[in-house]
Amino acid sequence: MTLRLLAEVSLQDLLVSLSELQTNLHGYIKSMALKCAVDLSIPDIIHRRGGAATLADIAADTKIHPAKVPHLRRVMEVLSTTGIFTATAGKDSGDAVYGLTTACRFLVGYLNLSPTVPFLVSPLVVSSFFSMSDWLRKEPAAAGSLFELAHGCSQSEMANQDAAFSSLLNNSVAADSRLFLEVVIMDKGRIFRGLSSLVDVGGGHGAAAQVIARAFPRIKCDMFESIPSADAVFLKNILHDWSDENCVKILQRCKQAIPSRTAGGKVIIIEMVRGSSQGDSKINEMEVIRNMFMLSINGVERDINEWKKIFSDAGFSDDYKIMPVLGPFSVIEIYPS
Repeated sequence: MTLRLLAEVSLQDLLVSLSELQTNLHGYIKSMALKCAVDLSIPDIIHRRGGAATLADIAADTKIHPAKVPHLRRVMEVLSTTGIFTATAGKDSGDAVYGLTTACRFLVGYLNLSPTVPFLVSPLVVSSFFSMSDWLRKEPAAAGSLFELAHGCSQSEMANQDAAFSSLLNNSVAADSRLFLEVVIMDKGRIFRGLSSLVDVGGGHGAAAQVIARAFPRIKCDMFESIPSADAVFLKNILHDWSDENCVKILQRCKQAIPSRTAGGKVIIIEMVRGSSQGDSKINEMEVIRNMFMLSINGVERDINEWKKIFSDAGFSDDYKIMPVLGPFSVIEIYPS
């Protein structure tokens, strides 16, 4: 900041600019406040109370120490300001009454994303980004992923060594799979009709396969790390973990496992397709942040042209289908050429 710039810019513009900088510098506070709320089950507490709770209600149900209630208010203020909770003045006392926003409703109920919170803000994941500048200067072969540079092993290797981290990772993946597959089946369930067998490749603990099998009991739905023969192969959030070259190899193996297109063979992919924001700044911000997050495991979120090249290089036809489900989160059907 120079004296000349100070003279040229209005005080209001300076204030807004400083606020933007401070908000970015303290962005992690939002994540920590959200983790605190999930750890204390605050979204569930408000949900069980019919969707509305005062600070006193929340303090009582969470067994907060009485001296810490003013500090709890700060947590609620942050999360109300950033769109997780609503806050309205009570009719009698005027004290804030907190409710659930649509975003917060993803954290309550049978299908919820609350298990993703402790994983995404776990020390092992967050600390992967502490040495990003060093990582960017290193040769790719020497650096590995951000996670590998920080911890000396890959994320999957860490999960094999650390039971607590493995639990966080698996619970997060399972929660995401269950919720998204229920939405897919509700909105795009026709993609599974007519199949008699389906292989869920790399499906972790099989949460996605379980949802599909429950909705379509006639489909023999198995989960494998390898790719046996089936009518269709199912890949959910697998390809974004890999380089373009490895994605091509994976899809070529999928192609070998399915029958011809005329016999109903296809690969069903669930991934983000970047570029669907259509000017929505919130969706665009989410896309670029997710793409940045994928650096932790040397992954990438791709746009339609990047996906098109991978499908073509793997020998699939160019009349694939991309069906958006929730913004950029899409179901993709590709067929052997």
